[in-house]
Amino acid sequence: MKVALVHDLLVQYGGAEKVLKVLEEIYPEAPIFTLVFNERKMGRFFNDRKIKTSFLQNLPFGSSAYRWYLPLMPTATESYNLMDYDLVISSSSAFAKGAITSEQTLHLCYCHTPTRYLWTDTHQYIEGLSYPNLIKKIIPLTLNRLRVWDYLSAKRPDYFIANSENVRRRIKKFYGRESFVIQPPLEIENFKISKKVENYFLTGGRLVPYKKFDLTVIAFNRLGIPLKVFGTGPEEQKLKKIAKANIEFLGFVSEKDLAKLYSQALAFIHPQVEDFGITAIEAMASGRPVIAYQVGGSLESVKEGETGLFFDEQSWEAIVDAILRFKPENFNPQAIREHAKNFDKENFKKRIKEFVNEKWSEFNK
Repeated sequence: MKVALVHDLLVQYGGAEKVLKVLEEIYPEAPIFTLVFNERKMGRFFNDRKIKTSFLQNLPFGSSAYRWYLPLMPTATESYNLMDYDLVISSSSAFAKGAITSEQTLHLCYCHTPTRYLWTDTHQYIEGLSYPNLIKKIIPLTLNRLRVWDYLSAKRPDYFIANSENVRRRIKKFYGRESFVIQPPLEIENFKISKKVENYFLTGGRLVPYKKFDLTVIAFNRLGIPLKVFGTGPEEQKLKKIAKANIEFLGFVSEKDLAKLYSQALAFIHPQVEDFGITAIEAMASGRPVIAYQVGGSLESVKEGETGLFFDEQSWEAIVDAILRFKPENFNPQAIREHAKNFDKENFKKRIKEFVNEKWSEFNK
């Protein structure tokens, strides 16, 4: 079986890219088609792979200022030549699902979410852009056209896989498609329980507006207790400007260093509405509890009172209240890690292979 993988963009390493890494372990000969590949940032993760980029890669600043080419991304996605492949798996939170295949090709889409800035976070997306007001007024016209394309392109995959029940409901609402849930993979062996827990809380990931890290920063400004923030993104400078001296920004950290940070934190703070939320699972794999906003993917991963605590309002006051209620001695690190094993990579691989085999048999009847 000749297989191809399609991914939106290879410009930053996050949860979607971790899924892609495991998909390429399942299909090591499959090339990866993507709109843009930033080799400086992503080469260390995908340096041994056959990457096939779109024409956007060759445009001025294509791998860095790719957002300027947003209106061209549907055309660029449709430009991939996938006619010779038996199986195409698209890893999509935006465009990849719109890849065009032949009628003999089975196309499965692993959907991380219906495109956030088109369906659920449009207003936040526009407000968070560092563009002049005139440009911000024009952007909705582009998003309206993209929304039509996004809806129509969601008809192209033969089957959808959702990364959570939360995303399954969104796929049904916005695309009118049914989907099968296979939760993202965790490399459990990369995380360990530490014998020593330090006096700090931890948060982080991609520092983007919808993740609401500003609420966590404000909360810890008020509390005055240590917080470490890992990750980079467009919100980084804004967060640094409002943070007090008890908050430390670590920037990009290696997976090895991140595992140590998780394992020695008092708890991991998770203030956002996530599709699933792999960082929370990684924290639990390290035996540490998660203090999470009680919405979205957190409801599928965190068990109240056993692996973490919830707060029910997305505000700095609610985060402060949860931290004041939190007592680390009430949580068993080994029990937390056992819960995280439910999301292990090998389970993910097994379920993906079973799904592919089942749908391949149905497709070829």
